[in-house]
Amino acid sequence: MRAKWLMGAAFMMAGLGAAAQAAEPDGLVLPQGFHAEVVADGIKGLRHMAITPDGVIYATTRSDGIAALKLDQEHKAGVPQFFAKEVGSGTGIRIYHGALYASSVAAVYRIKLDRNLIPSAQPEKILDGMPTGGFNNRVLAIDNASNLYVGVGGSGNTCTGTTPKGVKPVGLTPCPGVEGRGGIWKFKAGKLNQKFPDDGIQVATGLRDLDALDFRRGDALYGIMQNRNATHAQFPDVVSADEDDAIAEEMFRFPAKKVTNMGWPYTYWDGKQQIRLMAPEYGGNDKTQPPAGMYAVPVAGFYPSHSPLDLLFYNARQYPAHYRGGAFVVQHGGNGGHDISGHAGYEVDFIPFDHGKAGTPEVFADGFAGVGQAAKLPQIATYRPVGGAVGPDGSLYVGDSQKGRIWRIAYEH
Repeated sequence: MRAKWLMGAAFMMAGLGAAAQAAEPDGLVLPQGFHAEVVADGIKGLRHMAITPDGVIYATTRSDGIAALKLDQEHKAGVPQFFAKEVGSGTGIRIYHGALYASSVAAVYRIKLDRNLIPSAQPEKILDGMPTGGFNNRVLAIDNASNLYVGVGGSGNTCTGTTPKGVKPVGLTPCPGVEGRGGIWKFKAGKLNQKFPDDGIQVATGLRDLDALDFRRGDALYGIMQNRNATHAQFPDVVSADEDDAIAEEMFRFPAKKVTNMGWPYTYWDGKQQIRLMAPEYGGNDKTQPPAGMYAVPVAGFYPSHSPLDLLFYNARQYPAHYRGGAFVVQHGGNGGHDISGHAGYEVDFIPFDHGKAGTPEVFADGFAGVGQAAKLPQIATYRPVGGAVGPDGSLYVGDSQKGRIWRIAYEH
């Protein structure tokens, strides 16, 4: 299966919807028939969200633990209340079998839900012992067999030793940044006091950083790796600025009975050439390919610095048939490419699935950063999408990291 490269077509699609959707709040641009409304604001450090069947939003934050907000009949949220401080800075959150699962850097907790906005039960440790340092995202997914998947990021942007000034970095072999981390592990969602990694089964390796993970019902686990940065700056005579702009954020499917190797730090996926290349610190020259079959082929690729921070498959029925079973990808955005047209992310993308295979990515919601590509920079973007969740009525909720705003996007024909 060849990877899909989200590039010029995405910007064209966003532009097509702009005239029809000019009245959307905060200048959001949505497909025909969809409308947005603001449901909450001011949640500092907002990251990921999960929504109960009776309309309670639980959201992780960077420093205040978990925020709890109750939606009323008009889809507006009340004043947030905060609890479970020990889960501060964690990114993963899921609701499963009447309980809330949330992660810190080192542990995964389960909190049994009740009728109270703030659950009466104390957090229980499902998993402990995950490594600290390096990338601290610990994203979660749960399949329909009660397996809990935890993504643990690698040690850093690349995997090189200390390099004297003026000397080109050389990659470490084997890379210690993927030993006991840099992968995805499977644990039991219903078992307390599991230890990382001994009580788990590793299902993926070669992971740089991961903040977008979900299980597609009846199919498999999927995740999106945030790829390396500043390759041109480190190796200007090997990788040009244009070639650097082709290093994709990679989306993978993880088969149940195979350990998927995503290729970090030894390789990266070139979205323009649609091939895997050896990294320059491991002898690559933007042409050298690794041996065939050694590393996985992504099912989709995005511009560098899209910074995918959430992945969720749409299993509800409010949206038209085109969206059912497909994947929404929340793109936080970063500094983008070297050319202004490459400033990427700050949007919600959608990947349709046809008979279990990923189709071509398309822009679903845009305009969060502001008007035009020049607004797509972290220091000036008005809003930056950071997490998503599907509500009980099938609407998509999208959160923002700049001002802590949450939007509800509904299909109204």
